[in-house]
Amino acid sequence: MRKKICFTLMAIFISASGCSQSNNSHESEQMHHGDQQQGVAHNEMHEHMSKENHEATQMVWKFAEKPLKSNEQAHLTIQIQDQQGNPVQDFEIQHEKQMHLIIVSSDLSYFDHLHPKYKGNGLFTTAVTFPSGGEYQLYADYVPKGGDPTVKNDDVVVQGEKAKAVPLQPDEHLTKVAEGKEITLSFDKLVAGQEATLTFRLKDEKSGKPVYLQPYLGAMGHVVIIRKGSYDYLHAHPIDEQAEGSEASFMVQFPKDGIYQVWAQFQHEGKVITVPFTVSVSS
Repeated sequence: MRKKICFTLMAIFISASGCSQSNNSHESEQMHHGDQQQGVAHNEMHEHMSKENHEATQMVWKFAEKPLKSNEQAHLTIQIQDQQGNPVQDFEIQHEKQMHLIIVSSDLSYFDHLHPKYKGNGLFTTAVTFPSGGEYQLYADYVPKGGDPTVKNDDVVVQGEKAKAVPLQPDEHLTKVAEGKEITLSFDKLVAGQEATLTFRLKDEKSGKPVYLQPYLGAMGHVVIIRKGSYDYLHAHPIDEQAEGSEASFMVQFPKDGIYQVWAQFQHEGKVITVPFTVSVSS
């Protein structure tokens, strides 16, 4: 299980001072019991490693295929090691997995949640297929044995026809339909630096009857949140992980004002439902 921190189960916040491909260096800040840890740095070759000495672990990302092409399977290896370059051997199980990998397009219109397989000796592997050309952000989320929740991020450029850019604007209506389910998001005013509760209610689109959720990765739902034009990242789990019924609530704290994309994931009858919402957070 993931360690509890300043809200619900987990929230990791990453911010970047810039998004340049030629200087792909992202400063990260992880919030854990009120303490702050910083440091992620990568070069533009996408086969790179964190250089910050105060980080407990380093990560080396490597795609076997160069260049990456859209609609073609790519094989990614992720090596976790300590400051001396030695492989990190053991990882906590966090929501049934040793690593969660989040992939989003730069305009935040595309989202994928993968679980790389652990091969031992600090090495994780997974296959990735990017749906179109363009820039993507990757977030690897893991907990070294006895350590703190950690997220490392990177970007990659994929060759191929680019999808039409989707302008990211706050949703006027907070009810969406996905997989035949009607999902409604409700919350009070969203203010940077203040805790907020996001509540999702699900019902069948045709009958209007409540949809009773099944556990997904050890919880009644998962929420990933990224701020527009940045690497600010939150990953939260329900306030009550074992709750039953057709709704789930998540307590979060947005680090800055701005526009955020929220992806909520639930499971019903063995099928994962992913639904995005776009919200505005005031200062």
